[in-house]
Amino acid sequence: MATLKGFDTLLDMGPHAAALRRRGYDFVMRRYSRDPARNLGAPEARQLSDAGLRIGALWVHGATHEGYFTRQQGLLDGSDALRLGRAAGQPAGSAIYIALEHDASRDEVDGPIAAYFSGIRATLAGAAGYRVGVHGSGRCCAAMLDRGLVALTWLSKERGFAGTQGYAHAMRYDLLQWMTTRIELDGVTFDITPDIGNPGRDPGLFQVAQRSPAVATAPRQEAALRS
Repeated sequence: MATLKGFDTLLDMGPHAAALRRRGYDFVMRRYSRDPARNLGAPEARQLSDAGLRIGALWVHGATHEGYFTRQQGLLDGSDALRLGRAAGQPAGSAIYIALEHDASRDEVDGPIAAYFSGIRATLAGAAGYRVGVHGSGRCCAAMLDRGLVALTWLSKERGFAGTQGYAHAMRYDLLQWMTTRIELDGVTFDITPDIGNPGRDPGLFQVAQRSPAVATAPRQEAALRS
């Protein structure tokens, strides 16, 4: 299987979807958060899907302090991510990755972060039908995966984070993030962070369902009335 090529960004890429396909991109990773300006919405999801691109979803809470991570907060964040995923048209069976944006210690991973992900999983992975992923260090990815709290891992670009080099070399990741760069599309320059998929794995990307064509019944009815 070919390696999937994509990137993650804070920006709406819908208007540039066709240009991305011409550049050889397979997917775009987008955000769910409490900042509506940065979130994937249904119109963008439709534009990306119509161009043949796949989409990945990342819940970004924006917190890095240890006190944030509790099971109750995981339940709340999972509920918000679920609401945004459904509003964007994200289908069941695809993944929502959860961002861990700092180099968490072993005690954090074993304690509050594990509790947080138990809440996330209880909200997203039950009747909602989404697969849960983690985006973070090798230490976080390995711990959450080994505990069965996530199904997928997206390894952070921060190579100095604990366990990241070993996790990358073992190729346990489903997605691998590289360093931020810039590309030009349709005359506009964008900051993006490239990502690749691990060949042979399904990283939980999705496309929104195709719209059913409208059934043109009115002209037939008018013709019947005239006859």
